[in-house]
Amino acid sequence: MGTDLIVGEVLKPQGIRGELKIKPFTDSADDFRSFKRVFLGGEEFKVLSVRTGDGAVYLGLRGVPDRNAAELLRGRQVTIPREEAPEPEEGRYYIADLLGSEIVTEAGQVLGTLTADGKEILFPAVKGVVTEIDLIAKKLVVNEKRFYEVAVI
Repeated sequence: MGTDLIVGEVLKPQGIRGELKIKPFTDSADDFRSFKRVFLGGEEFKVLSVRTGDGAVYLGLRGVPDRNAAELLRGRQVTIPREEAPEPEEGRYYIADLLGSEIVTEAGQVLGTLTADGKEILFPAVKGVVTEIDLIAKKLVVNEKRFYEVAVI
């Protein structure tokens, strides 16, 4: 599939041994415990240690031996290959899996395609607006009335 998921952002070095404080974008900071490697700005790092606390993740990475090396990574996005990500809980989806899906009303009218860019129409993907998600057919079904009530066009 080749898609990368953004799972966090490097906030700052933590301590003097090269540990990084990460702001996680995952449902739980503990999700990081399953990662064997992460990519920072496209550069691969093997995960040596993971600890969590106060909603943050603290990562020790091979190749980041001290605070100076960690400082160079400040502000970088933390990504993992989609195929290495834990499967989301039932009823939850990765945006990367939904991109390219056709957005249609319950009556079958095509409203557009879900993309990462282009002309933007923002809408919350919540119950009552999105009534069905079909990953195989790449289709998001929306309640037309609710969609137009909440869409920011």
